[in-house]
Amino acid sequence: MKITILTDNPRSWFVPYATQLRELLKHSHTVKHVFNVSEIAEGDVLLVLSCEKLISSELLALNTNNIVVHPSQLPQGKGWSPLAWQVLEGKDIIPITLFEAAGGVDNGDVYLRDVIELDGTELNTRIKELQGEKVLSMVMEYIALRDKLKPIPQQGKETSYLKRLSKDSELDTKKTLEENFNLLRIVDNEQYPAFFIRDGKKYTIKIYE
Repeated sequence: MKITILTDNPRSWFVPYATQLRELLKHSHTVKHVFNVSEIAEGDVLLVLSCEKLISSELLALNTNNIVVHPSQLPQGKGWSPLAWQVLEGKDIIPITLFEAAGGVDNGDVYLRDVIELDGTELNTRIKELQGEKVLSMVMEYIALRDKLKPIPQQGKETSYLKRLSKDSELDTKKTLEENFNLLRIVDNEQYPAFFIRDGKKYTIKIYE
């Protein structure tokens, strides 16, 4: 098969996993890893992994299948940062869905479902590791079973998450450390670290295991 992996941000945390995926697939398939939608070429499978932009129907038409992996129980939890929002909600079992991109935000028939299991102590780096590992295993399963899998339409009530912004990393000083812990688990120490405001002054907190 001719496979293209699209990661539209070269600085994305997922890039090392995309590189690993390319290495796993290249022994049996023709694989290309690209960072811009303009580089999408005709082929069998486009893997849209860690992509921030919607892809036009014209570009989707270049490949027989266009696959996305999204950490929620679609159609619930469409949109941005679903894993982080679910951790904030106190969830330790995070559904993850592999589906066919069909235009719009996280629309399309489902091929595979799985879960990411957390124990409630993992910080951002480890959560990303578990997500990356699960994405790789699901994509490899899809490639192996591609001719046998039957697409299933998304069913149920549709819900969406908003994009997380730097302001969303603000700690509530009226809450205990335990009450703030899930927020501390998902903040990125470099891009959007935790912070709090006291007497009009901003204090930044970085957390490590």
